[in-house]
Amino acid sequence: MSRNWFRRAVLVAAGAASLLLAACGSGTIESQLAPTRIVAFGDAFADLGQTGVRYTVNDGGIDNWTQRVALGFALPLVPVSAGGTSYATAHARVTTKPDDVGNSATPTVKEQINAFLATGAIGANDLFIVNAGISDLIAEGARVAAGSETADQMVLNARQAGRDLAGQVRRLVDAGARFVVVVGPYNLGRSPWATATATSTVLENASGGFNGDMLVALVDLGDKVLYVDAALQFNLMVASPAGFDMTNSVDPVCTSVDPGPGIGIGPGEINSGLCTPATVRAGADYNFYLFADKVYPTPKGHSKFGDYAFSRIRSRW
Repeated sequence: MSRNWFRRAVLVAAGAASLLLAACGSGTIESQLAPTRIVAFGDAFADLGQTGVRYTVNDGGIDNWTQRVALGFALPLVPVSAGGTSYATAHARVTTKPDDVGNSATPTVKEQINAFLATGAIGANDLFIVNAGISDLIAEGARVAAGSETADQMVLNARQAGRDLAGQVRRLVDAGARFVVVVGPYNLGRSPWATATATSTVLENASGGFNGDMLVALVDLGDKVLYVDAALQFNLMVASPAGFDMTNSVDPVCTSVDPGPGIGIGPGEINSGLCTPATVRAGADYNFYLFADKVYPTPKGHSKFGDYAFSRIRSRW
């Protein structure tokens, strides 16, 4: 598999370069994008609280990266359940059901986009954020842990999910979207979940496979699609937390254990959807931690990634 993986890495690099460099230099003062509205789709990484909680330390502030991007443009962004334009829903997979905790009622990213497209026409200056992949990798990882799937099959399924997400992005472009930001999973091989389960290699391969196949499938849409590399940014934050005003990029700061399915990595695990400033490690300042639970970031982690995403959008459009 290593030779195929190297070949795939070459293709990924070519696709990523095309997407990242397309329209380079177009972000001038005269032409900078002023979005009319921001519309978001995704899973728990982008969920602004469809059911009242977010997957981070719920401190009532700007604690999700998509909201941070919206703040940069001085625009509101709230979940559709509260009358807004963020369709992102925790546990959502790209096209597959059930979700990563076994719930078939959770709308997939495809279904989220269906719901949006049913509301009317796309505006000329609408900015779209499409994020997915973490829930698909969690669901596939559970199958590997249960022995019902091999690690190689997990990577193949992750690559297919990446292509599926590219297909959903293409639907938006075909419907008239001109500004679409795409964010796949960060490198889950660097997550506390991977460390605790000794699955760093398979999770890194699956994360890379998802993003790689997605990029290859989107390469011809480089004039309308911007890839924001969560894997790159989180790798940097994990490796050098001090460079991002943090001190701990290894341990979850929350203590909110969920006896149920929680975030999908098993029962009895920390669930940041239940986490507040009152349920963090004794004596810890969660503002200096990267991870809230074993998968999802703290408000600080969200903030740093949101600032990075906003800067990428600004420099592009």
